[in-house]
Amino acid sequence: MSDAPAAPPATFVIFGALGDLTRRLLVPALVNLARAGLLADDMTLLGVSHHDSDDENLRQALDDFVEDDAHWRRLRGRIRYLRGDFADIATYQALGTQLTGNAVFYLATAPSFFGTVVDQLGEGGLLKETDGFRRVVIEKPFGTDLATAQALNRQILAQASEDQIYRIDHFLGKETVQNIMVARFGNTMIEAVWNNRYVDHVQITAAEAVTVGTRGRFYDGTGALRDMVPNHLFQLLAMIGMEPPISFDAEAIHIEKGKVIAAIRPIDPAEAIRGRYAAGSIAGKPVPAYLAEPDVDPASRTETFAALKVHVETWRWSGVPFYLRTGKAMPARDTEIVVQFRDVPLALFRETAVDRLPPNRLVVQIQPDEGISLEFVVKRPGPVVNTAPVAMNFRYKDHFEVGHQTGYETLLYDVLTGDQTLFQRADQIEGGWRAVQPLLDVWAQGTPEEYAAGSAGPESADALMHRSHRRWHHLG
Repeated sequence: MSDAPAAPPATFVIFGALGDLTRRLLVPALVNLARAGLLADDMTLLGVSHHDSDDENLRQALDDFVEDDAHWRRLRGRIRYLRGDFADIATYQALGTQLTGNAVFYLATAPSFFGTVVDQLGEGGLLKETDGFRRVVIEKPFGTDLATAQALNRQILAQASEDQIYRIDHFLGKETVQNIMVARFGNTMIEAVWNNRYVDHVQITAAEAVTVGTRGRFYDGTGALRDMVPNHLFQLLAMIGMEPPISFDAEAIHIEKGKVIAAIRPIDPAEAIRGRYAAGSIAGKPVPAYLAEPDVDPASRTETFAALKVHVETWRWSGVPFYLRTGKAMPARDTEIVVQFRDVPLALFRETAVDRLPPNRLVVQIQPDEGISLEFVVKRPGPVVNTAPVAMNFRYKDHFEVGHQTGYETLLYDVLTGDQTLFQRADQIEGGWRAVQPLLDVWAQGTPEEYAAGSAGPESADALMHRSHRRWHHLG
C-alpha cells in the first residue's frame, strides 16, 4: 500500500474503450492504483465507443488483461459502457445524464478525434466545473507539425482552460524519469558539475527492437521523428537541461522546462540523419524490410530511425551538444540518457599502458532495467600505475519493491489529484514542433538511408558522432 492519499472520487470516462491502449495499459494501471489504495472506492469507469457492445461485454474484454483479484472485481462491478459516435452531440447528451461531480475524459482515440471530442464536450457543457473538476487527457501525437499543433491547441483551449488539459507522455511516468530531478537537485555532487564546464555532451536514446508490425498504416503516416522526438525525447532533454525550479510545484517546473525547449535551436538538416530498416534479423529471427511490411506504401519516404544533433542556447549548456536517436528494428530495447563528462585536463597517465582515460559517464537507464550507473576510473591492483574503467550501479529492483507497472499509474493518479507536473503545456508542445519543423520540410523529399534490421542504425548516424570525435553509447 502507498502512503499517499487516495484520489478523490470521480467518473473516469475513456473514449475508445475497446482499443488496445485501454485494455493493455489504462485499465491495468487503474487496477494497480486500486491495489495501492490510491483509488476512491466509489470511482466509476465509463467506456465510450462506436462498437455494438454493453457493460458486460466491455468487462469481459478487459478480463484477459487484468489479474483476477478482489481489487479488479470491485472495480469491474463499476464499469459501464456507452455506445455512441464521437462526432454526434447525442452521444454527449447521453453521457451528461450519467455524470455528476468529478470527471476525467481520457481520449484513447485516433488523433483525428481529439479536437472533435473536446469541441463536443465543450458544446455539451460537460467541461463546466460547477459541481466538481472536469479534466481532459490527450494522448500523442499532438499535431503532425507546428501548424497543426498550434491549430489543435487553439481548438482545445477555446473549450477548456489550460489547467483542465493534460497532454500525456507515458515516458514521464517511469520512475527513473521522475528520479532525474531528485538525482540532480537532491545531490550536491551531481548538480555542481551539471554544466558546460564539465559536461562534454549528452546522449538520449530510445531504441526499440520491435518493427512496425501490424501498425504499418499508422506508422507510415507518422515516422520516427514525429513519433518520438518533439514529445518523448524533448521532454527528457528538458528534464536534463532545466534550471532548478523554485519548488516542485507543477507551474514552477513547467516554467523551467519551457525555457529549455524554447532555447532549442531549430535543427540544422545537415546535423540530422534519417534511416529506414531493410531486411535483417533480430535475436536470430528474420525480419522483413520496412517497405515489405503490411499496409506500408511501397513508395514511402517514411523514416524508422532518426538521429539529431541538438543545440540548447542557454548559459548552462552553450557549446554542449545533445545527441538524440530513436529507431525501430534495433538490436535491443534500450531507453537511456548518457551524460558524458569532459576528459581530465592533465595527461598524468601518458606513460601507462592506457593511451587515453575513458571519460566519466552518468547513465540513466529508463527501460528495460530502470536504474542509474556512474562510470569512472580506478587503479588496477599491482605495483604499476595502470588504470581500469569501473561502474557503480543502482537498480530500482535491487532496493525497492517494484511490482509490474504499465507506466501510467503515476500519471493517472496525478490527473485524478490535479497535479500537472508530468504533463506538457501548450508552449512546450509548440516549441518542440518549432525545433523540428526544418527537418519535416526537408524530409518531405528524398528517401531515408537503409540500415539492416538488428543493427544500430545507418552508418551516417555514426559519422554524425565521429565528426566531433565522439561515439554512441552501446545499445543493450
